[in-house]
Amino acid sequence: MARGEKFICTNCSIKLPYTDFHVHGATEHNPLQRRFWGKVPVRFAFAYLYFVPKGRVQRLLHQLKYKGAQELGEHLGQRYGSLLSDHQYNQHFDVIVPVPLHKYKMRRRGYNQAESFGLGLSQSMNLPSYGHALVRKANTATQTRKNRFDRWKNVEDVFQVPRPEQVRDKHVLLVDDVMTTGATLEACAVVLLAAGAKEVSVVTIAAA
Repeated sequence: MARGEKFICTNCSIKLPYTDFHVHGATEHNPLQRRFWGKVPVRFAFAYLYFVPKGRVQRLLHQLKYKGAQELGEHLGQRYGSLLSDHQYNQHFDVIVPVPLHKYKMRRRGYNQAESFGLGLSQSMNLPSYGHALVRKANTATQTRKNRFDRWKNVEDVFQVPRPEQVRDKHVLLVDDVMTTGATLEACAVVLLAAGAKEVSVVTIAAA
């Protein structure tokens, strides 16, 4: 790291595979947006980076999830939140809600990587972040090797909103670390809308 660099060196930062989903917004030109069509109403769908197996993004996420690099999540959130704010997206949202971990994984890891990313977004977008607005009722199996149907079944009826007043009549920005099929985010969005959220948008660090 050179002086002034934080978490990611300038050389790696330049070479990261950034998306341009925020440029296209809620249109058919945003491929992430299309993943939710016909499944659950999502206002905006964004990801900061493309997930490339065995690449820089996978190494970043590995550090974030398994090597205790909690502040890396906040750093990425601050960077992406600033970019989204530059495009005025912060004006659309009322509250940030991270996809929760089960309490068993929270105890083992010590933090929720999605919440870390959400805190960074919160700081740069000047929005409140409610880390416990969603809770996970069951400790589901890892999604890594599951197909789309199995991923959906794995998270069906897993989430709940213990305090609906936190999301009622609000545009919720739902946050996670990685989107693959989107099954987890779909399940969370359904629950948030059922709890009275006015709208739900989703944002992740990376999208496969």
